[in-house]
Amino acid sequence: MTKLAVGDSAPNFVLSDQNGQTHSLSDYRGKWFLIYFYPKDDTAGCTKEACSFRDNLLKFQKIRITVIGISTNSAKSHSKFATKYALPFTLLADDKKEAVKAYGVLASKTASRTSFLIDADGRIVRIYENVQPQKHADQVLDDIKAMTNDL
Repeated sequence: MTKLAVGDSAPNFVLSDQNGQTHSLSDYRGKWFLIYFYPKDDTAGCTKEACSFRDNLLKFQKIRITVIGISTNSAKSHSKFATKYALPFTLLADDKKEAVKAYGVLASKTASRTSFLIDADGRIVRIYENVQPQKHADQVLDDIKAMTNDL
């Protein structure tokens, strides 16, 4: 696994979401987006993190940042998780562990809690490691505000 750094191009991915639709990195070209990797659907920390993104989604939309969650769970698991907590953003299933390896976030058999803020050119602007689930959405919003004064 290669460790990515700020300024690197975001690795490509082709993964299915909770609704069975396929997404790839190129779908987000020309847009800023946040990929947040998380260990497992419907666990305490992952639920707190997902719900924090859900509760702050309007703020992300206002500044035109797309939020995408990725874990090694299946699309079916993501669908149940998204329905249970009314998660209105994309959750991608990396059950073959291709994206977690490409982004260097494979921890044991799952993803480590790491996020990547990616700009419209597909370059990594910020990397967040070992995030605090309940505070992570606010941390990203604060960083974007400091970068753009757009909030």
